[in-house]
Amino acid sequence: MSRPPTFIPPPCARAFGLSTRRGRFAVLDARPATGTPQATVLLLPGFTGSKEDFIALLEPLTEAGYRAVAVDGRGQYETGGPDTQEAYTQSELAADVLAQTEALGTPVHLLGHSLGGQIARAAVLLDRGPFLSLTLMSSGPAEVAPVQRQRVKLLGDALATMSMEQVWEAMRAMEPPEETPVDGADLRRRWLRTNPAQLIATGRQLTVEPDRVDELAAVRPLPKHVLSGERDDTWPVPLLDAMAQRLGARRTVVTGAQHSPNTDRPLETAAALTDFWDGRH
Repeated sequence: MSRPPTFIPPPCARAFGLSTRRGRFAVLDARPATGTPQATVLLLPGFTGSKEDFIALLEPLTEAGYRAVAVDGRGQYETGGPDTQEAYTQSELAADVLAQTEALGTPVHLLGHSLGGQIARAAVLLDRGPFLSLTLMSSGPAEVAPVQRQRVKLLGDALATMSMEQVWEAMRAMEPPEETPVDGADLRRRWLRTNPAQLIATGRQLTVEPDRVDELAAVRPLPKHVLSGERDDTWPVPLLDAMAQRLGARRTVVTGAQHSPNTDRPLETAAALTDFWDGRH
């Protein structure tokens, strides 16, 4: 589970519901203090995550002149969603991204973290038109590593028979004390407000996702960026290196970061992102 350092957005960000043709989505919309933004960035969180995973990026991105919009996808935290797993197919989630971009009223630099990267890839493959660039952050070419597939299956099995509260308590009991976050109440609230059907459906996607790198490489012109930490137990870093080569993408490895560079090393991550986006509008 991603652990943002805080759930309190910075002063540059406003929380509201973004109205789209596919419903309302909870967002954090951060804008530069003065002037017209260079461009707009749409940030998609990963599995069990939320828009708050990007809070530490918002100020440095706006200071660099970008409008940054972080979103809860359907069924994630503060965005509602149906209780049927069919509502969370990858094609449905990708169509939501296209609707969000349409509602923002401008082409966007699209960034997806982990599961969000695979949803972002699917959105680009549906319609490349609304996107200025694509960044895959700690998001690999196909299914997750074997140990993660086992963990996702265990979670799915638990969610099929237990309440969200019961699963939360079981997960907490298995965590060593040093991993207990300061903002545990916020994480618990986010977990309890996430739709279990969304978790089961998207978890399954992570375990069976096919390799679509060649399809994505054929989408041109579209600048692409593969960014990760120097360690990753969800997709091995050499696999991400190879994916970047196949895509002809820029490759960034953030020193000192693991699966969530956005929370592990936000300033370094923001600098790498804005360096990639600058001039690509």
